Amino acid sequence: MKLLVVASDRMEFAGIVERAKARGPKVLLGGNEMLLVAGGVGARCAAAAVDSGLSFQPDALVSTGFCGALDPHLEIADIVVASCVVSSGGRRYATHPVAGGTSCVVFSADRVIQTAAEKGKLAASGFGAVEMEAAGAASRAEALGLPFYCIRAVSDLAGEDMANDFNRALTPDGHFDTMKLLRDSFRSPLVRIPELLRLRKRCVRAAQALGEFFDDCRF
Repeated sequence: MKLLVVASDRMEFAGIVERAKARGPKVLLGGNEMLLVAGGVGARCAAAAVDSGLSFQPDALVSTGFCGALDPHLEIADIVVASCVVSSGGRRYATHPVAGGTSCVVFSADRVIQTAAEKGKLAASGFGAVEMEAAGAASRAEALGLPFYCIRAVSDLAGEDMANDFNRALTPDGHFDTMKLLRDSFRSPLVRIPELLRLRKRCVRAAQALGEFFDDCRF
């Protein structure tokens, strides 16, 4: 199967690329040919990333990358497979299932959800995980009539607050301004710098988990 796989950042593909036979942005893994496109953070960037890969003529579209846990039972690097994706505007998008991982409804937010209180409210509404790109990719899949999958790995936990303001560091082109994050972190270095280092380590683990899952997954 030819899969167009969309994420926000190339780091999210690290585990896939490590396990795959790679030829530029195209990889062979688990019996599937994949085109990997990292288009930036948010629904608009994800939709544009889908459009940029359509010359690949995919059989299906996959939104992947990291997510925040809303279900308190989810741990770092756990795999989440969306049973449905809901946008911040309330639009629901159907997804195709795959075996393995934790199946749940994924909320596709229009900003970084940074506090445990916000996560708790979303969990109370029936959501199991949160991310920012799946709704944009799902909308294009729906318009194109392509099967859509959403597969994510947990990088932050339901009960955690974020000390760093990632929304403040998000640029209009859908990337995080690393220098701005670092400058802001020195306002409270004993809390914010360890958080950034911890998040980096978690993202490495989550990316590896995604690589393992895609290697074994049968679409």
